[in-house]
Amino acid sequence: MSEESIQIEQAAGYRVFTLNRPEKLNSFNADMNRALFVAFEAAAADDDCRAVLLTGAGRAFCAGQDLGDRDFSKMEGPPDLGETIETLYNPLVRSIRAMEKPVVCAVNGVAAGAGANIALACDIVLAAKSAKFIQAFCKIGLVPDSGGTWSLARLIGEARAKALAMTGVPVSAEDAADWGMIWQAVEDAALMNEARALMEGFAKAPTVGLGLTKRAIQAAATNSLDQQLDLERDLQREAGQTPDYAEGVSAFLGKRAPNFTGRKA
Repeated sequence: MSEESIQIEQAAGYRVFTLNRPEKLNSFNADMNRALFVAFEAAAADDDCRAVLLTGAGRAFCAGQDLGDRDFSKMEGPPDLGETIETLYNPLVRSIRAMEKPVVCAVNGVAAGAGANIALACDIVLAAKSAKFIQAFCKIGLVPDSGGTWSLARLIGEARAKALAMTGVPVSAEDAADWGMIWQAVEDAALMNEARALMEGFAKAPTVGLGLTKRAIQAAATNSLDQQLDLERDLQREAGQTPDYAEGVSAFLGKRAPNFTGRKA
């Protein structure tokens, strides 16, 4: 894994991944994409890591794909962008969505193209008020990827999704919060304090229950009501067998703070 393109901080109970190509506005190249995927997979497999925070270094969160890697004057023919998506972006989005732990994104500046859609793939998105979300694909003749067409339609509806994807108009952090695209827009200086406060809470939370909650909410987009009721039944059965449920009930009855382990057994 490249230590240059991704910085990884191990905090108490959570990890912070910082996109670290500030001179390129943290735009993705293959190295950074692979490094971030490996980091998410490692965090998912580590029971001591109970949540992940994703952010960017410098004045941008992520400007999307590094177009310097797509210079036609240096290529023999057009690139196979489908292969790029299949081998780099899609595995990353699937890893974020599949991780049964909270993934928080702190958008510290512009989030454009795949950068915007990687942010929207996370569970909770905080953005500095100076940040903007831009579906920049239409400016170069492309289609929103990294789950953008899926996320936008579900988060803000078809009309707004089409308008943003077809015009590339920037959306301010405050408008994104008002529309339900993200959770909160916060003052720039407060962004990381707010994000870390969330992470510290998640580091002490009943992680299994939160992961099952994430799974249920993500499934609701395609399930019928009957399917969702059955899923809730099954997941609640699983959650009810965890030590954290027993601890939560015991703490409530004993009028004390719970001491969750975040583990299945």
